[in-house]
Formats: sequence, C-alpha cells, structure tokens
Amino acid sequence: MREPRLGDDIDDYCVRCKRVMNHSIVSVINQQPAKVRCRTCHNDHDFRHEQPPPPKVDLKKAALFNEVLKKVDPDEAVEVEAMAEADPPAEAAAAPGPMPKAKAKAKAKGRK
Repeated sequence: MREPRLGDDIDDYCVRCKRVMNHSIVSVINQQPAKVRCRTCHNDHDFRHEQPPPPKVDLKKAALFNEVLKKVDPDEAVEVEAMAEADPPAEAAAAPGPMPKAKAKAKAKGRK
C-alpha cells in the first residue's frame, strides 16, 4: 500500500458525527495522517485510527459505586423505597406552604 498523501480519502471516527465516516487527510507527519477532515460535517480533528475516544465516565468512580451497591442489603433498599412512596404526614399536608412566586405574580395580576 502506498503512503497516504494530502487529500486522500480515509475512514476514521468522527468526533462530531460519532461514527466511522469518510475523511480527507489534511496533514501528514512521518508518512502517517495527523489531521483529517470529515467529508460529512467538515470537522477537522486528529486522526484516531477509527477508534472512538475513551468514555468520560471515570472508571474508578464507577467501580466504587458498584462496590457500594453490592454492600447495600436489598431488604433495606425496599424499605427506603416504600417510605418514599408513602403519603406525607397529615401535619405537613394540612399546613399550607408559601405560595410559589409564579402563582403569586399571576394572582396579583388577576390571573389564575
């Protein structure tokens, strides 16, 4: 296979389109494409060898979160969900809270 030259077509992962698309070579360093331009969205980016960028999710945080979830007792989780779904106490329901600002403005203008 011959060396890549400026303007040649090449497949690469486009960071804007989020797919492997046709690209044109924009710059070459050491006989390797360095920058490419997507022929669909015309976005210039580094040549990625058809590989998507790594996910932005921190793998350490995800591992710690999964470890915490494993330690949670399933029975406790059900109890917490049941408490959240229960009706609020009668005292809180009976006492009127402050009126939201949007309602107060509408009431002042004579609207519902």
